[in-house]
Amino acid sequence: MKPVSLLTKECKTVSYVSGPLIFVQAVKGVTFGEIAQITLPNGEERTGQVLDVSKDLAVIQVFEGTSGIDNLETRVRFTGEPPKVDVSIDMLGRIFNGVGKPRDGGPEVIQEASLDINGMPINPYARDKPADFIQTGMSAIDALNTLVRGQKLPIFSGAGLPANKLAAQIARQAKVRGEGENFAVVFVAMGITYKEASYFMSDFERTGALERVVFFMNLADDPTIERLATPRCALTVAEYLAFTHNLHVLVILTDMINYCEALREISTAREEVPGRRGYPGYMYTDLATIYERAGRIKGKSGSITQLPILTMPDDDITHPVPDLTGYITEGQIVLSRDLYRRGADPPIDILPCLSRLMNLGIGPGKTREDHRNVADQLYASYAYGRDLRRLVAIVGEEALTELDKKYLKFADELEKKFITQGDEDRSLERTLEIGWDLLSMLPEDELKRIKLDYIRKYHPAYRKG
Repeated sequence: MKPVSLLTKECKTVSYVSGPLIFVQAVKGVTFGEIAQITLPNGEERTGQVLDVSKDLAVIQVFEGTSGIDNLETRVRFTGEPPKVDVSIDMLGRIFNGVGKPRDGGPEVIQEASLDINGMPINPYARDKPADFIQTGMSAIDALNTLVRGQKLPIFSGAGLPANKLAAQIARQAKVRGEGENFAVVFVAMGITYKEASYFMSDFERTGALERVVFFMNLADDPTIERLATPRCALTVAEYLAFTHNLHVLVILTDMINYCEALREISTAREEVPGRRGYPGYMYTDLATIYERAGRIKGKSGSITQLPILTMPDDDITHPVPDLTGYITEGQIVLSRDLYRRGADPPIDILPCLSRLMNLGIGPGKTREDHRNVADQLYASYAYGRDLRRLVAIVGEEALTELDKKYLKFADELEKKFITQGDEDRSLERTLEIGWDLLSMLPEDELKRIKLDYIRKYHPAYRKG
């Protein structure tokens, strides 16, 4: 087939502008997803992407916004290229905007490759199962909802809860045990305020964590279109670091609700039929194209692990964004407003939390032999203590047995000493030690979920003896 020349792909037929979109008529040889260069009447150049193509009409989303674009003198040139991002190992320690341009005042990155931001789907047959423990330094995650290399484990938060603090802490503390410096973090902030951006930058610089972080930052006043490209650009960099440079990459995405709001805004501008709560019907598919870029590949030592963070509107876990996220990902970490009011830091509510791949990453040779048993016993005992709190609210503490009072105190102490840890970076051994100290508050015959051999080996009563 005869190639279409660039001359025939440049036109001045902008018909109208709608929000961040421009509609160009009488186009030929244009493909979905390709990049367009837009030249304004004053000579300014902007970049756009083809969002939709019909018989002779192309819909283009403009990354820098559409102010100043008219339908008389504006010229549009279609490049025939998909959206790409320049990648390099030198991106570690740098801060970029949503599309990979330096935001820290430093020089442009000397590219090692220029890659399509949509990535390449991982062949299901080539996927390797997640099997290695990632230590986040957070007891509630490491012990009870273990993060495994190659997993995608979202954090569900509420407005005003310290999800960003937790994200920054995990970014600076996370490590794959036994892998040394072969670890990197790609931190993706979408639609954040200047205050939040300043917090992240100062935290990373203060703790020295920035050296191993690639920081993509899309601010709230940046173009909406850029927000849609931000996670894809960041994941492309993560794939390059993982599968070309064999790094273990943890990708933290905050806040996915801002991404989905941008998706809804663009969908409305395109006059699409809305789905639940105005979100587009294809939001599930769109989120899957982001989340499913986590994983491991057979024959490659690198990996991509994802921690998406999303703020649930009205603390509603059935809201479309957390609901669809839960279908695609492998569990969830839930932050509790009640625990936050009680002073827990971080306020992780371990009862609704779940890590579906936890069993693949724990046990002898990976964490410790008693890990599973201790986790089960802590969870069951805490759940019983929480139930007793509701009972006390009705009948009073006087109606409880002595054993019930011990469980009630156990639940309080677990929140104060195990879940709450502030800025402390705990090793798994320290976490399990605290767990055993808490379990020693209960009679030994109540530890029904732990093997007798482990009790005699790790229980404080036997350690002291």
